[in-house]
Amino acid sequence: MTVADNLLAFTLAATLLTLTPGLDTALVLRTATVEGKRQALRAALGINAGCLLWGAAVAFGLGALIAVSELAFNLLKYCGAAYLAWLGVHMLLRPRRTFAPAGTDAKPGANWFLKGMLGNVLNPKVGIFYVSFLPQFIPQGQPLVAWTFALVSIHVMLGLIWSLLLIGATRSLSGVLRREKVIQWMDRTTGMIFVLFAARLALSRR
Repeated sequence: MTVADNLLAFTLAATLLTLTPGLDTALVLRTATVEGKRQALRAALGINAGCLLWGAAVAFGLGALIAVSELAFNLLKYCGAAYLAWLGVHMLLRPRRTFAPAGTDAKPGANWFLKGMLGNVLNPKVGIFYVSFLPQFIPQGQPLVAWTFALVSIHVMLGLIWSLLLIGATRSLSGVLRREKVIQWMDRTTGMIFVLFAARLALSRR
């Protein structure tokens, strides 16, 4: 395939993967409805920053180490599962009742960026996915590092577009979604999803 063919094929495949509901989608939707669009955007930026970090790791060899080392894979896997479980249990046991005051969103925003980033950084399957998926779309003889970053950038761009669409879709329902019972239900539902993802990650195999 030509360079253009590779880019088109990867873009189509990455689009389908981005649209598949998963942990990132759940995090963006929950944050948009419970914290507001600014916090959701910060979470989305954190998620995609995590993708960029994994892209850099894969480009410079860490991804290959995770792919071949059972110890490294398991260590990162269990750290990621523990982190997701902690987030999920916290949401289940201590769901929010109201939004933070409008003028006090600096600290929560930073936390959501970190939560979004760590959610991807501590998930070894992102690294395994990049290691196994990206090379299929790198033309033979092309520079590996440059192409890896280019493909990851396309994936990140698609992720940001999808996140913005998700955030925009919640605005018309913001009045309903800001109610105390709805906020608590969203927190508990998202917490359960996080716990399930944590269990799935902890029990997963290569």
